[in-house]
Amino acid sequence: MAAKEMRDYISNITADYTGANFTVKPQAILIEDGEFNQVVHAGDDNSEEVITIATEPKFYATLGWNALSEADAGTIFDFYFDTGKGYGMARTFQWEHPSDGHTYVVRFADPLTREYIKGGLYTYTEIRLRILGY
Repeated sequence: MAAKEMRDYISNITADYTGANFTVKPQAILIEDGEFNQVVHAGDDNSEEVITIATEPKFYATLGWNALSEADAGTIFDFYFDTGKGYGMARTFQWEHPSDGHTYVVRFADPLTREYIKGGLYTYTEIRLRILGY
């Protein structure tokens, strides 16, 4: 756990779907990235003006799995395609962060890509979650 985490900078909110947490632990990668919703305008004289559109930062977590069982691959697939859960990128749900120990309210940030590798195993190379609150 780091001295400062995403949870320190976002609000407490309620997820659209609260029936179960997204708990399939990532195997390959866990990248956290963040930014403020800002636009930088550069002048011809090398001056800059920064316009801040929102004061709360935007955070993302990128997860990956090299080899998942049919059951775990199905859990991820279900969270994305079930209209009562993630409904693609439309609805929010709870995700348990495997490193910092917090539960975040997230939504899928990109379309879902799943690959069958063989022997009943599946891979999700990269899934990006938008962190909206905790």
